[in-house]
Amino acid sequence: MLDKTLFIEKVKQEISKLEKTIALYKGMTNPVSPDNAIGRVSRMDAINNKSVNDAALREAEQRHKKMLLVLEKVNDADFGICRKCKQPIPEGRLLIRPESVLCVNCAQ
Repeated sequence: MLDKTLFIEKVKQEISKLEKTIALYKGMTNPVSPDNAIGRVSRMDAINNKSVNDAALREAEQRHKKMLLVLEKVNDADFGICRKCKQPIPEGRLLIRPESVLCVNCAQ
């Protein structure tokens, strides 16, 4: 049986970590100014790095939203129950991926 107190604490820690990551990525995704006095190749690298950081930022923001939703739903009767097969999601899966709504078999 899942210890909800420890689980909630783990989710809160993950949310805090994601908030720091999001702040870091936001600082790294500022537009690349066209009047920068950098070479053409360096400018292309900067633009490429920005697009990679933009994608990482979007992913972190999506996971953050999911983790906040987990905190809202953790006390619901159907929390930890697979949406597809209606069987309990293994505790290990929930500890690794708290936002999981499908068991391993159904997720494949």
